[in-house]
Amino acid sequence: MHLATLLRLALLVFTAMTIIVIGDTAGKLLTRAGIDPILIAWSRFFIAALVILPFSGLSRKELPSLWSWRVLLRAALITCGISCILTALKTEPIANVFGAFFIGPVVSYILAIVFLGERPSLRRGLLLGLGFLGVMLVVKPGFDTSIGIFFALAAGCFYGAFLAATRAIAPDYRPRFLLISQLLIGAMLLTPFGLTSTMPMLDARIVVLFLISALGSAAGNYLLVVANKRAEASLIAPLIYSQLISATVIGVAVFDEWPDIYSLFGLTLIAISGFASLLQARQS
Repeated sequence: MHLATLLRLALLVFTAMTIIVIGDTAGKLLTRAGIDPILIAWSRFFIAALVILPFSGLSRKELPSLWSWRVLLRAALITCGISCILTALKTEPIANVFGAFFIGPVVSYILAIVFLGERPSLRRGLLLGLGFLGVMLVVKPGFDTSIGIFFALAAGCFYGAFLAATRAIAPDYRPRFLLISQLLIGAMLLTPFGLTSTMPMLDARIVVLFLISALGSAAGNYLLVVANKRAEASLIAPLIYSQLISATVIGVAVFDEWPDIYSLFGLTLIAISGFASLLQARQS
């Protein structure tokens, strides 16, 4: 892959990741206001579906595709992932949540090899292993590991599977169809939970946060679909690590959350793994 093309791809993925972090930052602020994470997840899918549906180009001919098992599975994976990460953000620093969340690229890489027939690379596998070591330093597994970190790990596993599923079906569907399908299906799956949650008192700040949470996540994931049409999942996976930069900066700026020394070292290893994988892909 030419350097210019690789840089454009990296910029696209970094932009997508930053927008997603902004959406999750709004979600964390909503949980701090006492709002149930499941209600936030439901509103994220529901609001984004309402806003984007008129621009999705969804046609009657495409409606049966909404019930394709591949489309349903992909939407269920992102629904579970978002629900888990919003639950994790309720109690954990945002940088630590995304550090644990980065088990996702490892999961995506393995699934792409096993199910999509992508060729394994020893060097890329070693770099992802380095990233996994960084994840373990952030997670610090043990009996005192918080439940929030476990939710972040679960979110990463769901998201890694979602990335692989996106790569598998991206050639067969329009990016806007994939986006609206995950929003409509996610809203449907979470409606029973959303309707039974306690609705907060709405003011201008809460409404704006709900909108940022919903539209930030939708826009970021749309850009990821576009990226997955341009490159293999095993190349996209390490680029996802760029999200750590945004998560750490926003965590400090908005929440004054500084990673401890072990988490900071783990986050550094994860970042090194991601950017080294990018350079390795360029050399390939």
